[in-house]
Amino acid sequence: MKPLTFMRQRLVRFSDCDPAGIIFYPQYFVIFNGLVEDWFNEGLGVGYEQTIIRRRIGLPTVRLEVDFKAVSRMGDEVVLSLEVEKLGVRSLTLQLRCTGRHDGIVRMAARQVLVTISLDSYAAVEIPPDIREAIARTTGIVQ
Repeated sequence: MKPLTFMRQRLVRFSDCDPAGIIFYPQYFVIFNGLVEDWFNEGLGVGYEQTIIRRRIGLPTVRLEVDFKAVSRMGDEVVLSLEVEKLGVRSLTLQLRCTGRHDGIVRMAARQVLVTISLDSYAAVEIPPDIREAIARTTGIVQ
């Protein structure tokens, strides 16, 4: 079964760009962190703020592979997408893409590994059962 994709449309803003008017590449990481937050809140129905602040569960990136394939310019409409590639015991691997809304050209593709940690000890912990179940339920990944 192909995993379900969480998607959001977004306008490339002035604040995303360098003086050449194209996305300054580190901004993609900020943009995709926002997509992960939206996915938790809206896609999974698990409050991201509650996970971090109240439950003290962090989701740091431990591996990130990125291909920059085409430029995104200020004013471009893009589609951001997130798919879960793998759901591990303490980690999850995501496939992220930024695609032109009108031309379908992939601008940036990434593979990101997040690890769940305790924000008190900074040690890896198992993905909480409710989060694991929400990921499995909304992505079609069989546990």
